[in-house]
Amino acid sequence: MLSFETCNAARLRRDPGYDGRFFTAVRTTGIYCRPVCPAKQPLTRNVVYYPTAAAAEAAGFRPCLRCRPETAPFCPAWNGTRSTVARAIKLIDEGALDEGSVVTLAMRLGISSRHLARLFERHVGATPQQLAKTLRVQRAKRLLDAGAHTMTDIAFLSGFGSLRRFNAAFAELYGRSPSSLRALRTPSGLRATDQNNPGLRSSP
Repeated sequence: MLSFETCNAARLRRDPGYDGRFFTAVRTTGIYCRPVCPAKQPLTRNVVYYPTAAAAEAAGFRPCLRCRPETAPFCPAWNGTRSTVARAIKLIDEGALDEGSVVTLAMRLGISSRHLARLFERHVGATPQQLAKTLRVQRAKRLLDAGAHTMTDIAFLSGFGSLRRFNAAFAELYGRSPSSLRALRTPSGLRATDQNNPGLRSSP
């Protein structure tokens, strides 16, 4: 993980070179953002930095609806280290934990589930299960914003397995239904909610 000072300087100048390398969580709003977020800058004393979106969500923060963390470039903090975590991420992104277990995933990687958990804690800041959940929601959010699929299609294409699990995941993370989030992506929806939705702005 980058130092607090490095992250803070990159956030304050909205440096695109750090986009995807860390995420900024704002304690006063409960929202996490990309370093390039165009919203008003929060006070430094109110921010905490995480290496991944999954880590921020595991700590209880919600994604910003303005800078859309699900669209950040994928810049893993473990680049240059052993490839085990990168292989695990790839398998999870391909659906290894949609139906399978962490034990099965670890076996595919040739390590124990305890060792896999330690690697994720060190490099990702979240458990494999949390990362799988984050990736499913991010995949679904991109499909929602594209507007080309029904809710049922999105639920299954994203790996949720059921519409109920899909709706529950969005309610837990965003505090909204998927359909209401889709409505926010329309020009009129964004104009109507920009001033009132805490996910569209940061606060000091």
